Parts: sequence; C-alpha cells; structure tokens
Amino acid sequence: MSIFERYLTIWVFLCIIAGVVLGQLLPGVFQTIGHLEVAQVNLPVGLLIWVMIIPMLVKVDFGALHEVKQHVKGIGVTLFVNWLVKPFSMAFLGWLFIRVLFADYLPADQIDSYIAGLILLAAAPCTAMVFVWSRLTQGDALFTLSQVALNDTIMVFAFAPLVAFLLGISAIIVPWDTLLTSVVLYIVIPVVLAQIWRKALLVKGQAYFDAVMEKIGPWSISALLLTLVLLFAFQGKAILEQPLVIALLAVPILIQVLFNSGLAYWLNRAVGEKHNIACPSALIGASNFFELAVAAAISLFGFESGAALATVVGVLIEVPVMLLVVRVVNQSKCWYECRSA
Repeated sequence: MSIFERYLTIWVFLCIIAGVVLGQLLPGVFQTIGHLEVAQVNLPVGLLIWVMIIPMLVKVDFGALHEVKQHVKGIGVTLFVNWLVKPFSMAFLGWLFIRVLFADYLPADQIDSYIAGLILLAAAPCTAMVFVWSRLTQGDALFTLSQVALNDTIMVFAFAPLVAFLLGISAIIVPWDTLLTSVVLYIVIPVVLAQIWRKALLVKGQAYFDAVMEKIGPWSISALLLTLVLLFAFQGKAILEQPLVIALLAVPILIQVLFNSGLAYWLNRAVGEKHNIACPSALIGASNFFELAVAAAISLFGFESGAALATVVGVLIEVPVMLLVVRVVNQSKCWYECRSA
C-alpha cells in the first residue's frame, strides 16, 4: 500500500479539520465554489471526481470477464452479496439506526438524507481498493480482476435503478434525471475514457503501463482529499453543532461491512471455494466504491446534505475496518481450509 492508502484515515481526519476551519474562516470563498454549477453538477467537484475515478478504472481489464467461468461459485457468492444482500441490508440498517434508534440524537430534517447517503454508499461495490485488500490476503489476482470487471459492468446498468428503488421504499424522492446524469457522468463516461487510455498505454508495453499507473496512483487519493476539504467546509457548522453525528452514522456502516464480509466468507467456504478466492470475494462484499457514492450524493442532494456527510463517514472508516477484515481472513485460514468434506 502507498503512504496515501496506508494512512488514508489520518489524511481524512486532517481534511475534516482543514475543511471545517477553512469553511468558518472563508465562508464566501466556499459559497462561490458551491455555486459553480451546470445542470446541478458542481464543476470543481465534477473535475475532482473524474481525477479520482478514472485512474482506478484504467486498472480494470474488462477482457478478464472470460475468467468468470473459472470460479463460478465464487463469482456467484460475490454477485449475491454485492447486489442482493448488501444494498438491502444497508437500507434496513439505515432505517433501524437512523430513523428509529438514533432519531432523537440527529437533526430531524436530515434523517432522510442520511439514509440516502448510506444507500448510495452500499449500492456500488468497490472498484480499486479491493486490489489492495486482495493482495494483502494473497487472493487470486485473476479472480479479483474478473469480479471487479463484472461488478463494474453490472453497475453501469444497475446502479441507478437499484438506488431509485431503495430510496423509493425508504420514502425518499429522487429525481430520475439527476440520478441518470450522475450515472453517465461518474460511471459511463469515466469507464469509456479509462478504457481508451488503458489501451493507449498498453500499446507501449506492460512496463510502460505499470510505470504510468505508479505515477498517477496518488491522483485518486489526492483528489478525494481535496473533495473532502470542500465537503467539510460546507458541513463545518453542522459538525460543530452535532459532533455526535459522525459516530452515529458510522455504526450502521461498520455493521454492514462486518456482516457482508462475514457472509461472503462463510458462503465461499460452504460452496467449497479455495481460500484465495474467498478472501477477495469477502473483501469486495465489504468495501464500497465510495468515490462514486460521494459524487452521487453531492449531485443528488448537495454539498451541505446529510447524504454527502454519510458517504464521507464511509471513507473515514474504510481503511481501518478493511484492514481488520484482512487480518481476520488471514488468521482464519486454517479454520477455513479445515472445513468438512
């Protein structure tokens, strides 16, 4: 892991502090930035999101989709957890904790928005960081690549309908045109541009491709951190008035990560997949494409929304929680491989 990836939680905390302080000191500057919009898309954030997402998508080889047939059971578990369990379990946890158990401790006018942010966070499986988690568990590289490629393909078509459905059953109204615009801007166009760039780089050889990937690797995290500074500059007042909000939002996210990773890990063991398949399958089931979630939350609900804050909390706990999951699957390898025939 790079220094940015290893200490992402620390950088996020520093960005929270910087954003809150700058937002209080320079409110006019950030209000001006917030109004730089075209068709409900904030231009500075849109640019930062592209810088975040595109370098990650360049790593994805959609040609690896043919590898899916090599581990049908593992892929089946991944798809089941990612698309049929994870989004719905998060919608339930959001309702349980945000609307019921924690409602008295949260701003009443933001309850729906917090739940929307949690749903956005869970509706998009991880794209890039899962390669890091898989490597730390000695996961099968081709399986990891194939499940990411398949998930990304599904996401192009399923993200908008799934989010709209879950927000609908949560009694949250979302304009379809805004949601579809987010999908085109933050999934379709980046995927196309990334694959064009990927092919152009590979023409010059794998070594050249790897060298470029190493150079542009920090772009994604740097753009994410700048986006967080902007977000917390707008969220600063709410955070100072309700510091407990972040801790409360973290509870359903943490439970969701542990539940889905454990479920995927156990299901792979139950169907007889190898440990190096179960690990990346469990890890992609637990982690989120938080860059897309942040972008969609800003587009749909705005900088100052509870939805944007909820997705940022997902970023905040992603690395330490995923490192915990990595440690658990590594230390339980003997238990996994001693399953009964």
